[in-house]
Amino acid sequence: MEEQLQDIWTLAQNAWTREILGIELGRIVIALAIILGFLILRQVFTRLVIWRLQRWADRSDTRLDQATVRALAPPIRFVPLLIGLFVAVAYLGIEGRLATIADDILRSLVVFTLFWLLYAVIGRFSFLFGRLEHLLTGPMVDWLVRALRVGVVFIGAAIILELWGIQVGPLLAGLGLFGVAVALGAQDLFKNLIAGILVIAEKRFQPGDWIHVDGVVEGTVETIGFRSTLVRRFDLAPVYVPNAKLSDNSVTNFSGMTYRRIFWMIGVEYRTTVAQLREIRDGIEKYILENDDFVPPERASTFVRIDKFNDSSIDIMLYCFTRTTAWGEWLAIKEKLAYHIKDTVEAAETGFAFPSQSLYVEALPDDRPETFVPPGNGDRDRGEAPSDRDSHPPRQGRREAANVNDEAGPDADGE
Repeated sequence: MEEQLQDIWTLAQNAWTREILGIELGRIVIALAIILGFLILRQVFTRLVIWRLQRWADRSDTRLDQATVRALAPPIRFVPLLIGLFVAVAYLGIEGRLATIADDILRSLVVFTLFWLLYAVIGRFSFLFGRLEHLLTGPMVDWLVRALRVGVVFIGAAIILELWGIQVGPLLAGLGLFGVAVALGAQDLFKNLIAGILVIAEKRFQPGDWIHVDGVVEGTVETIGFRSTLVRRFDLAPVYVPNAKLSDNSVTNFSGMTYRRIFWMIGVEYRTTVAQLREIRDGIEKYILENDDFVPPERASTFVRIDKFNDSSIDIMLYCFTRTTAWGEWLAIKEKLAYHIKDTVEAAETGFAFPSQSLYVEALPDDRPETFVPPGNGDRDRGEAPSDRDSHPPRQGRREAANVNDEAGPDADGE
């Protein structure tokens, strides 16, 4: 039994001291255990550091300190693992080419952590650009943040490549030639990119604005991207519009309205008298001038005038502006105004006109054929012949008969 245990111990010692790539297996296992230990301690380390930083940020009222803590949290969680890797590599004591590779990996991880921190900080500190809102719009700030992040990623990647002995200069030259070839086949991409920059620079619209582009889209802008803009239609369907269409076409930005217009033509009947017209016009104008929902005439054009004699109505033009530009509030104001107009017209004892035609006939021609009137049933029953007066009615009687049967007469269209 003792010999068997001794054999097992000998095998274990041999396996423990066996080398893999010149490193004893036991050292590799201990190095992995070190890394695992630091992974376990990472949670405690992160909570302790974040807690201390959070207390420091709570003493300050600035958004800068709080944003810094939020930005530092993800890279801080990676620091214990990085320390564990340094300790494990130092414990292994590797040499030669393998040591050079390990050293390059560790230095690359350090650069990666630093630029990761910088990448996160840029996003958190984007509110600092808000002080330049008189020069930069919200979308322009977003694009600037994205460009800075891309620059950070590019510089970090270039440094890591240099650590591995890869020359970035010749690589960029090769990419430049490749970019020319790509540009020839990606003209639309660059066109939309430049169009997006022009849209933002011209401040045509911003996220949240209600826009309308003839034949393209109408809805609320959500995001302005490098290539396309996301517009949410009023049925909540998303529409991705290429920036070139928003740059080349006319864009109506309804959110840019200072006031919202109401422009109506109110048609009343032709039987309406001048006094009734004045009563209706004055009633509508008084309601608009005394209502705070509407903009006063000195700030925006306001008209209530008898405009024209239409085919079927006398038209009253109503032209005014509401203070609110919100669609729902504007609809409610229009509804109240419509109620008041109807009450005013009815109070004037007249009515609204609708499309109609009236036909006036001054006289009928005298040479119209006589209309045949069959004898009555009573004459036939008694066997009596119709009298001359019945067979040949007087001229006035013929005209009345023609009027009664005018709809069926052959000359209904007139001469």
